[in-house]
Amino acid sequence: MKEPLRVAVLGAGRIGKMHAEHIVHHVPRARLVSVVDLQEELAQDCAAECGIDDYGVSVSSILDRSDVDAVAICTSSTTHTEIIEAAAGAGKHIFCEKPIDLTLERIDSALEAVESAGVLLQVGFQKRFDPSYQRIRRAIDDGEIGTPYSVHIASRDPAPPPIEFLRTSGGLFLDMTIHDFDMSCFLMGHDVLTVYAAAAVRVDPAIGAIGDVDTATIVLQYGDGTLLTIENGRSSAFGYDQRVEVFGSKGSIRVDNAYPTTATLSTEESVRRDVPYHFFLDRYKGAYIEELRAFTEAVLDGKPSPLSGKEARMPVVIGLAAKLSLKAGRPVEIAEIASTT
Repeated sequence: MKEPLRVAVLGAGRIGKMHAEHIVHHVPRARLVSVVDLQEELAQDCAAECGIDDYGVSVSSILDRSDVDAVAICTSSTTHTEIIEAAAGAGKHIFCEKPIDLTLERIDSALEAVESAGVLLQVGFQKRFDPSYQRIRRAIDDGEIGTPYSVHIASRDPAPPPIEFLRTSGGLFLDMTIHDFDMSCFLMGHDVLTVYAAAAVRVDPAIGAIGDVDTATIVLQYGDGTLLTIENGRSSAFGYDQRVEVFGSKGSIRVDNAYPTTATLSTEESVRRDVPYHFFLDRYKGAYIEELRAFTEAVLDGKPSPLSGKEARMPVVIGLAAKLSLKAGRPVEIAEIASTT
């Protein structure tokens, strides 16, 4: 395929606008050709800010265009599989924000369409492209810390999203924790045997009123006995809390929170530094750029997807197991979820 990769962004909300800007300013092998959103004003504003005139409200019209090689799906989660199947049928390569869908049946249908069409699909779990987490992965793969015994992931947002968003998000496990489930797969593989989740409503009673939770601890046990714990929360007073530690037979490796500056202020009263980044778009800006560069490179150079649909299916499986565990009050075997599909 000739350069540049011609991309249309579908969905001009917060994530779509960010991806459009990154394509324009940070992905030299790609070119933004159009922005689409059901709210025409959003599409028009995003296109104008990115320096292009082409925008619209119709996904189907974009898929009919010969000057579009790929689409970036940044619409609501409930629309992802429908658009994936239509884009695959039109021969467009696909970058899709997480999750592919909230049900395995719909995910499998979409993946079949992608395979039949022979197009490339990459799913947007951006944390895999963060250099610090890639360093942890290398330490595990190269045996620097020996045999991993346990892994701990802490992930807390500074504040919960709007209730209206949470009503259709799939809940804490399929909206927020799904990133940590993917990180568990990235670091430790897919050999999860059991999932146990405990959760409560500690941040906002309104979250409980819609049947969701806002504070959770999840334990994954792997086939070799490795234990992985995840702590989640919808609120963190000091900012965006993102930490990972792997403990092994020869040592450990950890990633702490990222900060806007490295400055430390020392006086006779105290030693202080900035609080961590407050927003995920700031903390993971570089990772978001790298995932789009990787997608573009894979399509143009004929490489495998950097994060395939099959890989992106497993975090949903773990999330569904966590939801069942919380409801049933017991550990859930991954095979239980697989047997229901």
